[in-house]
Amino acid sequence: MTTLLTILVLVLVAIAIWQMTKIFELSQIKADNSQVANDKDNKNNGYLMFAFLIFIYAITIFSFWKYTKVLLPEAASDHGSSYDELMLWSFVIIFIVQTITQALLHYFSYKYRGEKGKKALFYADNDRLEFIWTIIPVVVLAGLILWGLYTWTNIMDVNDEDDPLIVELYAQQFNWTARYGGGDNVLGGANVRMIDIDRANVLGLDESDPYSGDDVIVKELHLPVGRKVNFRFRSQDVLHSAYMPHFRAQMNCVPGMITEFSFTPTITTEEMRLKPDVIDKVKRTNAIRAERAANGEPNSDPWEFDYVLLCNKICGKSHYNMQMKIIVESEEDYNAWMESQQTFSQLMASMN
Repeated sequence: MTTLLTILVLVLVAIAIWQMTKIFELSQIKADNSQVANDKDNKNNGYLMFAFLIFIYAITIFSFWKYTKVLLPEAASDHGSSYDELMLWSFVIIFIVQTITQALLHYFSYKYRGEKGKKALFYADNDRLEFIWTIIPVVVLAGLILWGLYTWTNIMDVNDEDDPLIVELYAQQFNWTARYGGGDNVLGGANVRMIDIDRANVLGLDESDPYSGDDVIVKELHLPVGRKVNFRFRSQDVLHSAYMPHFRAQMNCVPGMITEFSFTPTITTEEMRLKPDVIDKVKRTNAIRAERAANGEPNSDPWEFDYVLLCNKICGKSHYNMQMKIIVESEEDYNAWMESQQTFSQLMASMN
C-alpha cells in the first residue's frame, strides 16, 4: 500500500512540474493582439444585437398569441373586471416600456460601437435627462400603485351589507371542507382542540354553542349566483391558500387565525359551460383523455367544466390533489340543495 501511495505521489509531482513548465513557456511568448476586437468584429456584434432584438420581439409576440389563453380564465365574479383591467394595463405599460428600452439599448450598442480612431464622449451629468428618466417612472408607478390600492380596498371590503351568505372554508392536508351558517346564516364557534373524529366533529365545532346546531358541513361548495358571499378561512395544520381563479379570489389559510375574503358570483356553472371557449377546452381535453383511454392510461374519463377551489401553497406531498368542486347556481336551486343537507345537530344525533 505504501509503494502504491509513493508512486501516486511521484506521478502527481511529475504532472505538477510539467504544468509549471508549460506555464513558463507560455509566459515567454510575445503577446499578440489577435483577441482584441477590431472594427469588423464590433460591426458584426452590432448586427447580432439587432438580430437578438428581433428575436426577443418575435418571441414576445408569439407568447402573447400562443399563451394568453392560459393566463386566467374568464372572470365570474363582480370584482373580476376591475382585477382584469388593472392587470391588462400593467401588461400594456410593461410591454411599451420594454419595447422602447430594448430598442434603444440594442440601437445604441450598434451606433456607438467601438471604431478605430473614434473617441467615446463622456457626460459627467445631464440634469434634464436625469429628470426625465426619473419623473416618468415615478408618475407611472405612483399611478399604478394608487390604482392597485383602490382596487384592493374595494375587493377586500368584507362587510355585512347586502345580506351576504356566510361560508367557512376549512383547510387541512390534503382536502377542503365547507361549513354554512344554516338557517340563521351564523356560524357557530369552533376550535381545532374540539375536533373529535370518532363523533364526526371534523371541524371542532362547539356543541354547546346554539349557533352550531344548524350549521351544514359539506365537501362540495354551492354558491347562489348574484349573492354576495363572505368567506372565513381556517387551517388545521399548515399554511394553505384558498385559490378560486375564475372568481379572482385568493386568501391564505393560516393555522391559529381566521382570514376573510368576499365576492359575488356572476355566472352560473351551467352558463359558463355554454361559453364557446369553455366548450372548445372541454372538447380538446376529452379528445386527449380518449386517446389516453385507448392507450390504457389512467385519469382518462370524460371531463366536464366545473369551477374549482385549489390550494395555492405547497403544503405537502399531496398538495396537487387538494381541490374542491364549486357549483354556482340560481337562488332557488341553492335553497333546494341546502334543504337536502344534514345539519350538525342531526349529524351528532345520528352518532349518539
